[in-house]
Amino acid sequence: MEWSGEGIVLAVRSHGETSAIVDLLTEQHGRHAGLVRGGRSRVTRPVLQPGNRVHATWRARLSDHLGNFTVEADRLIAGELMEDRIALSGLNAACSMACLALPEREPHAAVHNVFSILLDALSDVEVWPALYVRWEWGLLSDLGYGIDLSRCAVTGAREGLSHVSPKSGRAVSPEAAEPYLDKLLTLPGFLAGPGRDVEPGDVAAGLKLTGHFLQRRVLWPHDRDLPEARQRMIDRLVEAGRI
Repeated sequence: MEWSGEGIVLAVRSHGETSAIVDLLTEQHGRHAGLVRGGRSRVTRPVLQPGNRVHATWRARLSDHLGNFTVEADRLIAGELMEDRIALSGLNAACSMACLALPEREPHAAVHNVFSILLDALSDVEVWPALYVRWEWGLLSDLGYGIDLSRCAVTGAREGLSHVSPKSGRAVSPEAAEPYLDKLLTLPGFLAGPGRDVEPGDVAAGLKLTGHFLQRRVLWPHDRDLPEARQRMIDRLVEAGRI
C-alpha cells in the first residue's frame, strides 16, 4: 500500500531512540499517522513541527498497518511564527483540536482546506481569531454536528437569529431568547449569515459556542476534553485585548 501527497503536521510523538510517530492532516486521506524513521534527528526534527507543510509518502504492507512516512519540507510555518506567541498559540490550538476531533483516515477535505487558509492567515491577528472560530464551526458541521440555523426553534422565523440552545443546537430569535438569555449561547453575527462584519465580543462568543458543542458532542463521547492548547490560545488573545 502506498500514497503520496501534501500534508500538514499535527502532532509528533517519540518512538524508540531515533524515530517518531507523526500525525498529518491531508486532503484525501484525512488525519493519517505513520512512523518516520530518524524523525528525531537534527535534520528532520525542524521539519516535524506542528503546522509545517510537508510532502509525504506513506507505505505499508497492509492498509490497516501504521506504515512508514518519508517526508520532505514544503513550508516551515512553525519557524515563521516562532517570535509571535499569539500566532503560535492559535497554531497549537488548531493542531491539537484537529488531532482530538478528527477520526483517523477519514477524509474531511473542507476541514483540511480551511485549516490551510487559517495557517496562511496566522501572521495577521486582525484576521485569524475569527477565522479560527469559522474553522471550528466548519469542523462541527463536517462531523455531522452543525448548528441548525434554518429557522428559530420557537417561532419559525428565518431572519435575525441571535442565540443557540446548548441542548438542541438550534438557533432562536431575540424575542424567543429573551426569557432564557442566561441559559442560551450567543450566536455571533458573522456566523449567522454571510457578509457580516466581526463585531467586538464576537470571537469570544464564537469560541464559547463552538467549544460547547465540540466538547459535548464530539469529544466527551470518546472520553476526551477540549485541549489545553485551546485555552492557552484564549488566554493569549485575552491578554492581547483581541477578544
